[in-house]
Amino acid sequence: MLEIRDLQFLSALARQKHFAKAAQECGVSQPAFSMRIRALEERLDTTIVKRGNRFQGLTAEGEAILRHARRILDDMRFLEQEVLAAKGEISGTLVIGVIPTASAYAARMAIHLYGLYPKIVARIETASSLEIQQRIEDGTIDAGLTYGDDVSGDMVSVRPLYHERYALLAPEAMVEKGKTSITWAEAAELPLSLLEPKMQNRRILDRMFEEVGARPRVVSESNVMMTSMIMAREGLAAAVVPVVVLEAMGPFRNTVTLPLTDPDLGKSICLLTAARMPGLPTVEALRRALDSFSS
Repeated sequence: MLEIRDLQFLSALARQKHFAKAAQECGVSQPAFSMRIRALEERLDTTIVKRGNRFQGLTAEGEAILRHARRILDDMRFLEQEVLAAKGEISGTLVIGVIPTASAYAARMAIHLYGLYPKIVARIETASSLEIQQRIEDGTIDAGLTYGDDVSGDMVSVRPLYHERYALLAPEAMVEKGKTSITWAEAAELPLSLLEPKMQNRRILDRMFEEVGARPRVVSESNVMMTSMIMAREGLAAAVVPVVVLEAMGPFRNTVTLPLTDPDLGKSICLLTAARMPGLPTVEALRRALDSFSS
């Protein structure tokens, strides 16, 4: 008979895509982990893992088994939370995938959630917009903060939260004294530090520069927005940063913040959750908390 531990091991392997890392996550040695996966294959009389010098993914049969495993693990988690909720105790870990530009909003949201439901621990993980939707659909995260424009399919529920607007964070020496705003075309002429091209935020900015007929002068790229903000503070480059992030961080010394205009750009940031009713008690608690949350 299959055991829940078998399903947890398989889920960890699919998530980590590496035997040693999956074994570490599950708290066992790699040989013990590998033997457990091999025993699962023998019990089901099918090959689950494509084998080579390194992990090469799951077979078609393995992917089908994984879908069932995730559904069973999700239902078990739902059962545990629902039993506690019936006793008036909403508790557990709520895993939230967040695009980097929404991290400041997510931090304040998590604190607000804790104030209302102190037994819920919000675990915030940064991810791309595509990864967030994929992970909600496969059940490895409970909710996501991402761009609403990117959402597709009927497996997720979408709740608009706020509009992401942008400003230029620039060293004081790079802009004209007394300037109160800057156009996208003007910003493109400055040395810029932006997120790397694979990030959705960067693709949004590139499209905006293209719309105004400008080619940004990019001198640095990173997958962490704080890197660009530090470069601005150190006088090395300017950065295009969401206003919500600048408001959360407060003023940076030796910099100026200028709204980006001509045109004004706003992108919708949404909460994504799995389209299941009722949802996990922790997810439902998050939805209720957002009713009284002000960004």
